[in-house]
Amino acid sequence: MSTGELLSIEPLELKFPFELKKQISCSLQLSNKTDSYVAFKVKTTNPKKYCVRPNTGIVLPRSTCDIIVTMQAQKEAPPDMQCKDKFLLQSVKTNDGTTARDINAEMFNKEAGHVVEECKLRVIYVSPPQPPSPVPEGSEEGSSPRGSVSDNGHVNSAEFAAAARVFTERIEHQDKSMEARALISKLTDEKNNAVQQNSKLRQELELLRREGNKYRGGVSFIFVILVGLVGIVLGYVMKKS
Repeated sequence: MSTGELLSIEPLELKFPFELKKQISCSLQLSNKTDSYVAFKVKTTNPKKYCVRPNTGIVLPRSTCDIIVTMQAQKEAPPDMQCKDKFLLQSVKTNDGTTARDINAEMFNKEAGHVVEECKLRVIYVSPPQPPSPVPEGSEEGSSPRGSVSDNGHVNSAEFAAAARVFTERIEHQDKSMEARALISKLTDEKNNAVQQNSKLRQELELLRREGNKYRGGVSFIFVILVGLVGIVLGYVMKKS
C-alpha cells in the first residue's frame, strides 16, 4: 500500500493471471486521506495494451474510488513471463466541488507550481489457477487425486501426463458404455413394437377370415331359398296348365 500524503493506493503491483487470447482485469483502490477534493490521473507506458476505467477522476474527502485496469487479449506470452509495462498514478489537491469534467492536463503540471504526488505501479504476470488433477489409475475411489511431487516441489510431468491419459480413457469407456446401453434400449423398444404390430395384424386377419366365412354362408342359404321359390312357382304354373 502506498502511504502518500494525499492518497493511499492498494495494491502497488498490478497482478494479472496471464492467459493467452483472454481479456484480464485487476483493480486498484484509492483512498483519500485528506479533507480536500483530490484529482487523479493514470498513465501507462503501453496505452494500446491496457484500458483504465476511470483513468481520471475525483476522490472525495475521506472516501475511496475503485479503478479497473483491463489488459487486452494477448496472442503470445512474454519471455519468462516477465512484463516491463508500468503505470504512473498522479494526484493533486483541487477546489471543493470539482468534478471529473473539470480535470485537465494543466492541473498535473509541476512547472506551473502545482504540488503533484506521483506513485509508480509495476505489472506482474501470475499463473492462472490450475484445474483439479485427474485421478490416476489404481487410486481408491473417492480419494482426492495426488500428483507425484519431486524434491523441489514440482509435479512430475511424465506421471501427470500418464494420469491424464488414463483419466481420458476412462471417460471414453464410460461414454461408449452409455452409447451401448442406449442402442440396446432402442433395439428392445423396436422389437416390442414389432411384436405388437404382428399381433395386431393377426387379429385383423382372423377378423377378415370370419367375415368371409359369414358372407359365404349367407350366399349359400339365399341360393337355396331362391331355388325353392322357383320350384314352387313352376309347380303352381304346371298345376294351372
